[in-house]
Amino acid sequence: MGRSEPLTGTRARRPLLAGNWKLFKDSAEGAVFISELASVIGQHEDREVLVAPTFVGLHEAVGAAEGTGIGIAAQDVFWEEEGAFTGEVSAIALAALGVGAVIIGHSERRQYFGETDNWVALKVRAALDYGLLPIVCVGESQEERSAGLTEEMLSTQVPVGLSSVKAAEAAELAIAYEPIWAIGTGLTATPDMAQEAAAFIRDQVALALGNEAAGLVRVLYGGSVKPDNVDELMAMPDIDGALVGGASLDVESFSRIVSYRRA
Repeated sequence: MGRSEPLTGTRARRPLLAGNWKLFKDSAEGAVFISELASVIGQHEDREVLVAPTFVGLHEAVGAAEGTGIGIAAQDVFWEEEGAFTGEVSAIALAALGVGAVIIGHSERRQYFGETDNWVALKVRAALDYGLLPIVCVGESQEERSAGLTEEMLSTQVPVGLSSVKAAEAAELAIAYEPIWAIGTGLTATPDMAQEAAAFIRDQVALALGNEAAGLVRVLYGGSVKPDNVDELMAMPDIDGALVGGASLDVESFSRIVSYRRA
């Protein structure tokens, strides 16, 4: 699976460390967390740091993050600007709030809420149109991996999810490889396994958008990232960051992840 050497454009890829808070932390807790995190990590010019609160926590999070160098992401977005879509939030509304990024197609959205690859494509386009960084999640279940279907799943999810993206926009998006079997289970893909999948994803981007675009798109790993494995993961040539779940809820653990040291 994948290549042994990274594609061109590697030096242009600024590492991205994103914390997905899922359905944790109210508005006040989120604001306090951001202030505490900022005081610990300071300014990181060589890497990008994001946290993704719930929708109701976004306003206070944006305010708390101002001037800290920490960006704010939403956990989902809808592709229409407005209309009779009860419960949805548009990209234009998120951008107006000061949100800079959005997680799209997370495995929990796919599993529990019926998110499809086609929906992902529509959401990616909406995010790009309003200046939001899409973090596009892809990955396989334990059953699919055991059946040898990892490449088949990724070779569908990646091109369909990016079907509305122009090659020139590659640097404006990230793809997070989430082995579903390693989310919330305590299991983690080995660094070599994560690198193999990340390289395959980059190859799929190359097929869809060209080699130059593939060299610019950031590929993250998201599957039980912790302080004790982040250094090895970030040493892999095709892994440009991490999408962190549970470990992003604690200032000490997330600050260590953000401040990773290449193994």
